[in-house]
Amino acid sequence: MFGPHNLQPPRGATHAKKRVGRGNSSGHGTYAGRGLKGQRSRSGKKLAYDAFEGGQFPTSRKFHVLRGFNNKWRVPFQPVNLGALQRFDDDTTVTPELLESVGILKHLREPVKILSEGEFTRKLTVTAHGFSAAAKARIEAVGGTAVVIGADQSESGATA
Repeated sequence: MFGPHNLQPPRGATHAKKRVGRGNSSGHGTYAGRGLKGQRSRSGKKLAYDAFEGGQFPTSRKFHVLRGFNNKWRVPFQPVNLGALQRFDDDTTVTPELLESVGILKHLREPVKILSEGEFTRKLTVTAHGFSAAAKARIEAVGGTAVVIGADQSESGATA
């Protein structure tokens, strides 16, 4: 009779526990599966971690010197220059969605930062996740507004 109440693993899938240090006739005698000599064959304190290299300068400590540093908290922005916004008419509200629809952005997975490169004379309301100081100054100099997504309205430069 089959059912969930009498399931068992197939024959050969399970093995008896290895009983080391129980004499030669156990199959794990003499050295008890530890090999011959060396630090790992001795009794006493176990090694601190799996990557221990016998006192040699550990590879994990070398890598940050040899291979550079990657900041795991870095937020990758998609840069957009002010020159690319010149194509929009005055009094347009420029959002990341609009930038994606006209092909300036490839996707909306990463935040957008506006940089000040290029010619810019349009009076626009630009909404983005970040602005360089020079870009924000240039937008406001021509009468536009720079709105930071996710910030309080008092911080973004927009008036309430």
